[in-house]
Amino acid sequence: MDKGNGSAFSEFILRGFTDNPKMQLILFTIFLLVYIITVLGNLGMILLICTKPQLHKPMYYFLGNLSFVDLCCASTIAPKMLIDLLSETKRISYSGCVTQLFVFAIVADAECLLLAVMAYDRYVAICNPLLYPTVMSKKECQKIISIVYFTVLLDSMIQTSCTFQLSFCSSNVINHFFCDEPPLLMLSCSDTYITEVVLFTVVGFGEASSRHKAFSTCTSHLTAVGIYHGTILFMYFRPNSSYSMDQDKWASMFYTVVIPMLNPLIYSLRNKEVKDAFDSNLSEKRCSWQS
Repeated sequence: MDKGNGSAFSEFILRGFTDNPKMQLILFTIFLLVYIITVLGNLGMILLICTKPQLHKPMYYFLGNLSFVDLCCASTIAPKMLIDLLSETKRISYSGCVTQLFVFAIVADAECLLLAVMAYDRYVAICNPLLYPTVMSKKECQKIISIVYFTVLLDSMIQTSCTFQLSFCSSNVINHFFCDEPPLLMLSCSDTYITEVVLFTVVGFGEASSRHKAFSTCTSHLTAVGIYHGTILFMYFRPNSSYSMDQDKWASMFYTVVIPMLNPLIYSLRNKEVKDAFDSNLSEKRCSWQS
């Protein structure tokens, strides 16, 4: 994408969390560990679901997609953030900022919709068990996932286009650790009303659909929905006057890096079939080592 009308900068500077070298090293160590656990946990969940026939069910098909989205979400944010924690200059090019926001919008929206789809799957399984094999057939599940990804791709294009049509002419210093919409809107010297309406509408729709369908589902899913949407609501559904970027950076860290790590733990520790499949894998490996 080209630079927005009147934008005077070819790059942005990310302020990150702190300028204290010792604190940066501590944060780097913590976030690197979190990222490694996130990658291993979500890849492990995907491989477990793909290789275990007992997990070839709609619920786990959607859970596998959620793990893929969580992996993409963390990988969109964490590597650049980790590099910046060890760098004196925390620069990101204009095109890099556009790309980061575009990809992040895709995975964040996909997470919202997948949580809604998973809630709907549990709702049908509990309330209409006789119709469940028809409503959640393999073909229907693939159709649902295709609709989810098409929707989030279109939505991300709209959000990113609206944001980067704005002019950035007063400062290129983003008081954040990645290119997110709220701090970019605060930098703009254009009228941001339309962009804010689009953002609130899109986020509001995802939030409403997920929370509406979350009731009558399993505890693990309610936990995941509550944690994810609690931080999203805190970030995006406030008036501009109440924004505090220093506070928001830590909230953003929670749903961009920490939650992708927590989701595999939540679903594996609270799901008997996943635990049984994992135990089966361990048993098979022990047998192969002994033989």
